[in-house]
Amino acid sequence: MQPFTRKAIEIIQGIPAGSVMTYGQIAALAGNPRGARQVVRLLHSLSKNYQLPWHRIINAKGEIGIPDEEGRSTQLYLLQQEGVEVSLHGRIDLNKYRFCPDGREADTY
Repeated sequence: MQPFTRKAIEIIQGIPAGSVMTYGQIAALAGNPRGARQVVRLLHSLSKNYQLPWHRIINAKGEIGIPDEEGRSTQLYLLQQEGVEVSLHGRIDLNKYRFCPDGREADTY
């Protein structure tokens, strides 16, 4: 397993219930600030094997990035079950719910 993949998995596994992180944030913390799409691929291929809380990962706008309606609805439901509020426009307040494991300010990712 590549170091980026291993680190990304560790980061994702560490996101607490009721919090979210962005694809780009995870990529930056795992060592590749331009690797957001790689995080998407990791979630798609490794979520079941590593029991990753895939539903806690959203895009940089604070939106659910899954295009299909079933996946989108599932993610919305799981987030709401953890207490994450989603606006009528489908946005999550990153200032309130973003998890920053390294203590950095969220806008530095």
